[in-house]
Amino acid sequence: MTLTKSQIVEKINTSTNSSRNKSSDTIETLLEIIKQTLASGEDVLVSGFGKFCVKEKSERRGRNPSTGGDMMLAPRKVVTFRCSGKLRDRVNR
Repeated sequence: MTLTKSQIVEKINTSTNSSRNKSSDTIETLLEIIKQTLASGEDVLVSGFGKFCVKEKSERRGRNPSTGGDMMLAPRKVVTFRCSGKLRDRVNR
């Protein structure tokens, strides 16, 4: 099962006894800060959780799946995530 944003808001709401609107605003603000930081090309490190990194992908050769023809894929940026050792250990318990 996938954990959704609304489920996270609900968990914060119940664990902190704050209003649902305040919990929602907190999550929205956090996500907006992360998005802005990544959009500016900087990495986001959350200690004990992991690191979101912006990587540059260079132009490369690809294949059009519908026609099978060769094509060049434009350079682009992608976001990757590396989990921390603590998170990895907790998941693998």
